Amino acid sequence: MIFFGTPSLLSIMHIFMLSLLSFMATIEASKSKVSAIYVFGDSTVDPGNNNYVNTPFKSDFPPYGRDFPNQSPTGRFTNGKLGTDFIASYLGLKELVPPYLDPNLSDEELITGVSFASAGSGFDPLTPTLTNVVPISKQLEYFKQYKNRLESKLGKQVTENHMNNAIFIISAGTNDFVVNYFMMPIRRRSYNVADYGHFLLQHVKDFMQVINSLRI
Repeated sequence: MIFFGTPSLLSIMHIFMLSLLSFMATIEASKSKVSAIYVFGDSTVDPGNNNYVNTPFKSDFPPYGRDFPNQSPTGRFTNGKLGTDFIASYLGLKELVPPYLDPNLSDEELITGVSFASAGSGFDPLTPTLTNVVPISKQLEYFKQYKNRLESKLGKQVTENHMNNAIFIISAGTNDFVVNYFMMPIRRRSYNVADYGHFLLQHVKDFMQVINSLRI
């Protein structure tokens, strides 16, 4: 979620809770119909794609993963599961959403959904270049690649129906401000905070248009 202006913390929490309740109600209503979960974004939803990327933005070491069996780090920037893992589990799809870049993914894992997210990424194309992570544009390319792989296994019509019953989640934007806008001078020379927010929003819209075009 992206907020503009200077709303109070209480207002933000109200908006967040209402959005969360609305999202969970939507999931509950369509729970039995969801075929897969597809995730894009940054460290908030990266289950370990950065393990396979030459970047300093990694979490494949303790204390990350300490709530997993044997306290094993997986590449998630958390003690245990990500929010998207809980959603996938609630929907009955799988317990953990795997990273797409894992070369050992089974067909079953691929079919029920994957995450293309990369910690350190953002909507601004400049943001991922600062830490050599996977841009959202590249994540979309991986999704196209994934769709082709699925079509080769299931056929075009089945894949199209599968996509139409899937959930798509993107979580990004923090790095655009924290790592990029407030740390580097490039964007600040051209945008104030509000204008930069609108710049990011346009990239969000572009992302949604591409996803909608790829789903069919």
